[in-house]
Amino acid sequence: MALNSSNLFRSHPFDGVLLKWRREKSRVMAKPLKLQGVDDELQKILDANMDEAPARRKAREAFKHIQLGIDHILFKTPPNGLKMKESYEVNSRGLEIFSKSWLPETSHPKAMVFFCHGYGDTCTFFAEGIARKLASHGYGVFAMDYPGFGLSEGLHCYIHSFDRLVDDVIEQYTKVKEDPDFRTLPCFLFGQSMGGAVALKMHLKQPNAWSGACLVAPMCKIADDMVPPWILKQILIGVANILPKQKLVPQKDLAEAAFRDVKKRKLTPYNVIAYKDKPRLRTALEMLRITAEIEQNLEKVSLPILILHGENDIVTDPSVSRALYEKAGSSDKKIILYKDAGHSLLEGEPDDMILRVFSDIVSWLDEHTSHTAC
Repeated sequence: MALNSSNLFRSHPFDGVLLKWRREKSRVMAKPLKLQGVDDELQKILDANMDEAPARRKAREAFKHIQLGIDHILFKTPPNGLKMKESYEVNSRGLEIFSKSWLPETSHPKAMVFFCHGYGDTCTFFAEGIARKLASHGYGVFAMDYPGFGLSEGLHCYIHSFDRLVDDVIEQYTKVKEDPDFRTLPCFLFGQSMGGAVALKMHLKQPNAWSGACLVAPMCKIADDMVPPWILKQILIGVANILPKQKLVPQKDLAEAAFRDVKKRKLTPYNVIAYKDKPRLRTALEMLRITAEIEQNLEKVSLPILILHGENDIVTDPSVSRALYEKAGSSDKKIILYKDAGHSLLEGEPDDMILRVFSDIVSWLDEHTSHTAC
């Protein structure tokens, strides 16, 4: 018999708890949308199964010009004066990894910024606008899609081991840092949401390798409202040993939860290769495990850090960002909490808030660039 979530839990003693939870959360799950101005041929590409990289790469190629033309402040920064490069490279585990760089065209970069994207995301959509903005201020920006994310090879949004994912990022970014053109420059980590957890783990694994870190709504702890009830979590832990790749973990619509600006929220479907399904069992459990681990090791954070968090974030917990600021061993640390702001500070807020956050980031980078080096 084919195995699906209904079959799987039908005879379980906690079946009623699971079904009640799934019914409640299904009311707020995002519904597939037909993008405006998309013909039937493009819609077929959009509707294809994107579990594997070739389908995601095809979708990105078909939609990239449409994406860059949407009405969002991140895409108002023109690429003029920037040198951009995309590449694929096979890593030590035999996986083909997508990466991209943005450099000032007529001057040497002031410093290097290494971008760590969030859950289900890619460095080819909103990150494109963030990178252009930072590069226009004189920074060299480097980004990659983690294995299984975006355009990189691997099962879509499947994390078997968070530590292994972090090692893959370290491997990729170490190659860039060793380039003779960049070796003496300051090098900063830039982590958004789950990317904040990636950046913190990179630092904990390499305590002296980075000049500082900018953490935007870092995933030091997933907000309680986004986590399944304890009983259901125990069920999922057991099932994950048998079906780690299954998409069974119920969750709220992330765009609804993360984007305060309704107009910008409506643009999230244009991120066509972002993962939009229920989290895979192993992925969800690894994220819960790694956030618990980070929460227990906040005092070991010793590099200069800028922590930015919306006070109304219901995806990652701003109280843990406060704890990170208070407990971090670093003598150079700063936290900014934005009143009324939600999770996606650089993508989902009104324009004035996005510009304010960018200004805070650039000011901090500028302050830390003149006297630091990797």
